[in-house]
Amino acid sequence: MFQGRRILLGIGGGIAAYKLCEVISTLGKAKAEVKVVMTQQGTQFITPLTLATLSRHRVYTDQDFWQADHHRPLHIELGEWAEVLAIAPLTANTLGKLAHGLADNLLTNTVLASACPVLLAPAMNTEMWQQVPVQRNWQTIQRIPRYHSLAPGEGILACDRQGTGRMAEPAEILTALESLLWTQGKQDLAGKCLLITAGGTREYLDPVRFLGNPSTGKMGVALAQAALMRGATVTLIHAPLIPPVPLHRDIKTFPIETAREMQQALLQEFPQADWLLMAAAVGDMKPQKYSPVKLPKAELPAQLPLTFVPDLLMELESRKQPHQKLIGFAAQTGNIVQPAWEKLKRKNLDAIVANPVDQTGVGFGTDQNQAVFLGKTGEKQEVGRCSKLELAHRLFDFLLENLS
Repeated sequence: MFQGRRILLGIGGGIAAYKLCEVISTLGKAKAEVKVVMTQQGTQFITPLTLATLSRHRVYTDQDFWQADHHRPLHIELGEWAEVLAIAPLTANTLGKLAHGLADNLLTNTVLASACPVLLAPAMNTEMWQQVPVQRNWQTIQRIPRYHSLAPGEGILACDRQGTGRMAEPAEILTALESLLWTQGKQDLAGKCLLITAGGTREYLDPVRFLGNPSTGKMGVALAQAALMRGATVTLIHAPLIPPVPLHRDIKTFPIETAREMQQALLQEFPQADWLLMAAAVGDMKPQKYSPVKLPKAELPAQLPLTFVPDLLMELESRKQPHQKLIGFAAQTGNIVQPAWEKLKRKNLDAIVANPVDQTGVGFGTDQNQAVFLGKTGEKQEVGRCSKLELAHRLFDFLLENLS
């Protein structure tokens, strides 16, 4: 979704500015058009030359702002050019200006001269972040619809303190930018509680051996990320994520391993959900007996007795309330549509996502996917190969249009 898109990055004064090198480099490789505005303080932490080299554009500073060598005011040109604007690191100073509509430099003037969504990623010392005026400004900015936030996380800060104030990682910033380019900041899932499952469950024979599948949880995580950016309240029940990924602090998470653990979490959380998206690859079978100690190789059975795992979707369908929607997933080989239709009808689902797992570059463990969306009353939409985050947004568009 980045190719040809116009992204403006505002870089404030903080040691976390170095993380933007990775953001700009990744955007450049994805063929996005990136321009950078730096505050005077930001230039003390990373040089404009470095960022100009990565972005393939000149970097704009306050010195450019006050020069009269532009056909139109620079902040107007930049504000109209940008499809999305990200400010990272966001300092307490810039936060205060934005919260009160003040503009005394190129970056803050550009914000006021633009109408695009703005992504904010603060970074500062824990004591600074926790100050009452800073938190008041942060809460004020949250109430303005065009601003979207990546709150700072916990970790070791540049001041050697362990605490809150660490800026979001480049991968989180890129994911948020990709979502904002798709939605243009609309919060069309606001007020909805989404329950999402992800990853492949594991059914253990002993403490070191299990039956499992290749699911890594990437699709479910993308659904959670997309839903959060669209304003939903999100709960994610996930089997082991491979590799582990940082999840937004506003996503409520339940890490599990077995189908039984997922069942317990679902039964606890389902009553509060408006939509359930069952993206996890839940095992169908498990060993009939579990050994609490590792079995010596000589004692492993030549034929492993198995028993069925309970059908979690069927159980939840029996508990479904009129306002709740169930969305299933069907990972298939060969003809993916007919088995998905049959699953949708058999389990009385409101929609289902059929995706192939026998094609190179899509499905389990990949960063891309493709699918066919099927609705309960006959709706059908085919989605070609794209990132899993884009597929998630396309699915939400489909569900919002068809789940009335």
